[in-house]
Amino acid sequence: MRGVIEELDADGMGVLKAGRREIHIPFTSPGDVVEVKRWRRRKRKLIAVDFEVVQPSDERVEPRCPHFGTCGGCLLQHLPYGRQIEFKEDKLSRILGMSVNVKPSPVIYGHRNRIDVVISTKGIGFRKRGTWWDVVDIEECPVFGKTSAKVLSSLREFIGDHKPGLYEIEKNEGFLRYIVMREGKFTGELMVNLVTSEGTLPEDFPSYFDYADSIYWSVNRTKSDVSYGEIEKFWKSEFIRERLGDVVYLIHPNSFFQTNSHSAVILLEEVSKRVDGERVLDLYSGVGTFGVYLAKRGLNVEGIEANPFAIEMANRNVEINGVDATFRVGSDRDVGDLSGYDTVVLDPPRSGLHPKLIKKILKDKPKSIVYVSCNPNTLAENLGKLSEGYSVEDAVGIDMFPHTPHVETVVKLKLKV
Repeated sequence: MRGVIEELDADGMGVLKAGRREIHIPFTSPGDVVEVKRWRRRKRKLIAVDFEVVQPSDERVEPRCPHFGTCGGCLLQHLPYGRQIEFKEDKLSRILGMSVNVKPSPVIYGHRNRIDVVISTKGIGFRKRGTWWDVVDIEECPVFGKTSAKVLSSLREFIGDHKPGLYEIEKNEGFLRYIVMREGKFTGELMVNLVTSEGTLPEDFPSYFDYADSIYWSVNRTKSDVSYGEIEKFWKSEFIRERLGDVVYLIHPNSFFQTNSHSAVILLEEVSKRVDGERVLDLYSGVGTFGVYLAKRGLNVEGIEANPFAIEMANRNVEINGVDATFRVGSDRDVGDLSGYDTVVLDPPRSGLHPKLIKKILKDKPKSIVYVSCNPNTLAENLGKLSEGYSVEDAVGIDMFPHTPHVETVVKLKLKV
């Protein structure tokens, strides 16, 4: 089947219309002439799995990564960055039913401060797009930066010297499973975390990464294919630091942090400018990314988060920044009286707000809400329910994830009077 790509879907794949059918084709651009040889149905979509771009669109640019088109990490490197922003603006405007401008990332390569690299018998790298069992072997990841080449070279040297067992994905067996890199883009500090199954790690492992500021060995004692585990041992510093604006954050292997430090600065500024009043609740606070930043600006901040370890990290971030803020463990289903807060900052998981929390907000009527979302679909659903008591004052997108279809959104809501 041959035809012209007419548009991109919300997932960043080209759409080829063939009669009543639509075939969704990764790594393509509007204007590409493509020939599709085979496709399969996945989640009610027809996804091309064997195709060729026979005549490229004039819009395309040369991807920087040599693995583009096979690696599942980036989908849009073949589009000019300005076109990526337009795509995200169109996507948000269509889903949310309002015009939304997207602020671009100041850096579009070397911007990611974390990557999770599979160590397997198939290769050391990332999953091939559309598979769980195969790996694209890489030497460097351009979206993380040059440090990735150094770490992966050291890892291969360690493997060559010691011949440890590598992960066999299809059998779910093997000792070495992941190496996770985290880097403070504004501090230059580097953390290397080796994730293994149960076993014995050679004693000289840290010597291969002596340039790192923090070196960890984590053990995944489950059958789950995840890139984290219980901390077995660490060398050098327990944490690395990242600086966003005038705030320093501690980063630990098992704590979440915004993955694009450059855009995270913009995200914090956009949230801060939408906060009204003095008393702020930072709900789903995580490690205090928003709350500590707002407390640094003299606001009275309380934070609530279900993960006890995240709260421990938030309180450490309070201490090292010398701010006055309180963070505690709590559920989004039982947050107490919200009526006394001037602003509630919400940064829920992709699934959105719990229905009980929405009812609680509508009942208690805090004066304003700043809603931060990484999923425009659940955001749109939640805004529809909150519209019973709140009106949207404005919204802005922030591109935290260049070369992917994902986009972060900040929405300001005001209590209706």
